[in-house]
Amino acid sequence: MTHSHDHTHLASALDLDAELLGGYVDEAAAAITRSLGRAARRIVDLGAGTGTGTEALARNFADARLLAVDSSAEMAALVEQRAATGGFAGRAATVVADLDDGLPPLHSPDVLWASMSLHHLADPTALLRAAASVLAPGGVVAIIELDGLPRFTSENSELRGVEDRCHAAAATAGWEALVDWTDALDRAGHDVLERRTIRVGPGGPSQAVARYARHWFGQFRHRLADVLDPADLSVLDELIDERSPRSVHRRTDLTFTAGRHLWITRPRSAGLMDAPSDTRPLESELS
Repeated sequence: MTHSHDHTHLASALDLDAELLGGYVDEAAAAITRSLGRAARRIVDLGAGTGTGTEALARNFADARLLAVDSSAEMAALVEQRAATGGFAGRAATVVADLDDGLPPLHSPDVLWASMSLHHLADPTALLRAAASVLAPGGVVAIIELDGLPRFTSENSELRGVEDRCHAAAATAGWEALVDWTDALDRAGHDVLERRTIRVGPGGPSQAVARYARHWFGQFRHRLADVLDPADLSVLDELIDERSPRSVHRRTDLTFTAGRHLWITRPRSAGLMDAPSDTRPLESELS
């Protein structure tokens, strides 16, 4: 029961994140196309989660075939459902694989996409080194990481103060430590073709913003309970309680801003000639 609840909560949080911040994929996709220098025919989404990124990639690369890789069979099933309802099931497939055990057969993708997934690996440098042998000639790797935690702003000074103290405590606990892959990419033999920060927001007041705020304030309340002042914990309790008059769902002044860091790289040992043409259906690649 706990596993099912945790899975449902994670899936909901990932979908909400995509609803509010998914537009960063459009900007990242344009950067990928510039760096790749040709149309992407195969894209692999490493650590696909519920498939929100896979769907956005399918929208941006309408002629590409997509492979979503995740360690969870439940997440893979959600990707398949999303592909079916999103109309791209005919050019998408899933693989359940633990990336800590190495890359599964990927059949020479043009793009390896790793959005907020690389830092979960025990040895991400090993995966980055392996990219050189699995990418199509001239292929690229796109890495996305958080640019810190999202910020919610309000006209209420008390709420701003509580959020500031929560962010300070989270930073002390290591939540906001930027995962900067630049040095690791160099050690793994990658050239950084493009590095940028994509800003998202400000997003105006809405129920989606309120749900997103409730998620993050709930994270602060439960994960920082031992370090936050009791008065701040009391405020957080009211903010995340939908029955409370002070609930985020009753506020009309919440906005948010967030950001993503993007690296687009190419392994130095990967050739720069065009990838060979291959019109095999995606299903045959997985057999």
